Amino acid sequence: MSNSTLTLDRKVTYFDEAVETLPREQLAGLQFRKLKAMMAELWGKNRFYTGKWKAAGIHPDDIVSLADIAKLPVTTKKELVEDQAANGPFGTNLTYPAADYVRFHQTSGTTGNPLRVPDTEQSWDWFGDCWAHVLAGAGVGPGDRFFMAFSFGPFVGFWAAVEGARKVGAMMIPGGGRDSLQRLELMRDAGATVLACTPTYALRLAEVARESGFDLSSIPIRATVHAGEPGANIPATKQRIEDTWSASCFDHAGATEVGAHSFECQAQPGGTHLIESEFFAEILDPRTLLPVGPGEKGELVITNLGRWAFPVIRYRTGDIVRPVYERCACGRTSMRFEGGVIGRADDMVTVRGVNVYPAAVENIIRQFPEVDEFRITVETVRHMDEMSIELELDGDGEEVIRPMAERLYAMLGFRPKVEALPRGALPRFELKARRFHVRR
Repeated sequence: MSNSTLTLDRKVTYFDEAVETLPREQLAGLQFRKLKAMMAELWGKNRFYTGKWKAAGIHPDDIVSLADIAKLPVTTKKELVEDQAANGPFGTNLTYPAADYVRFHQTSGTTGNPLRVPDTEQSWDWFGDCWAHVLAGAGVGPGDRFFMAFSFGPFVGFWAAVEGARKVGAMMIPGGGRDSLQRLELMRDAGATVLACTPTYALRLAEVARESGFDLSSIPIRATVHAGEPGANIPATKQRIEDTWSASCFDHAGATEVGAHSFECQAQPGGTHLIESEFFAEILDPRTLLPVGPGEKGELVITNLGRWAFPVIRYRTGDIVRPVYERCACGRTSMRFEGGVIGRADDMVTVRGVNVYPAAVENIIRQFPEVDEFRITVETVRHMDEMSIELELDGDGEEVIRPMAERLYAMLGFRPKVEALPRGALPRFELKARRFHVRR
């Protein structure tokens, strides 16, 4: 059944229904007006982009249609990090005086030096609006009790979700400063109906509940909303979360420097909706930076249209997506990413001539409920690429290892080494999990 013919058994909720259901030509007009207004605001005020456009011989007046955005140079995270190193602490990508900025966050630093991202009152309010789209898409609203299983630090994580919860009228319950069992108890005692955390941590909470004899059904959770890492878009991981919590699992994608840009609606599995009123997306071949054909996978290159204080324009996210443009069963007309973020261009590793995406391997591993945690390592052994997968299992786990190895071989075309480890041998994660390691 196509996504356009799906039927819903509950009322669809929107954050801004009029805009979210605009015909696509009107949506494009809105995007263009916002782009032009932003470029006019940045010119002469934002040193980073003014200098970048001047070097490329581009003036805002040269952009006379939405398609002209392709004339602008792309932006990379490496550029922004190097700019901050040279012009610390925040670099030159500030449109307003430093005294106007009221919030500070930074990227997790899992792939290098963290990028520091400040926001003004206006741009932080915009970030909250984006998260309100995420939550409304999951059906979160007045009467819900929204539990944040997150220790609040400088990583933006779920900070903006606090603003989003306020905007959709849900009660926000902070879960910082507690261990996993204490969080479960607080969720039960407060009657939490929605859980927000990384996909990894949702499974970790369930593991703690099992080990401690805590009854998950005592918590009235009906939905889980995820961010911070891939996982909720990986079919087997998504299914495990839903089965474990007896709740609907909703994916979300974004980045500290970009904002919360896409979310899963109630018409699952319809893909993740880009918030096109606030972002303009190009899907490009990561090697040539030319547009990919209809239905083809490419790198998401994105422009945030409302975060004038710290903009990113034609920003290379590194995320691989496959766009869908037909109207969703939920009524939204926005571009969707089929299967969410499929992977990252920089995550792919070639092993014995085979392109391997960590998410594809995880999708097979998560099909085995006996596995609580795992680690994947790619290294060179006697001049040959080898992939090893360590699984936390009870006993020797041969009843899991053999069928898993066969499924991996069928997908990869080579046989990774699969071995069992005792429970508790691998690290646990609250934020971004680090399960994939390349040692060459």
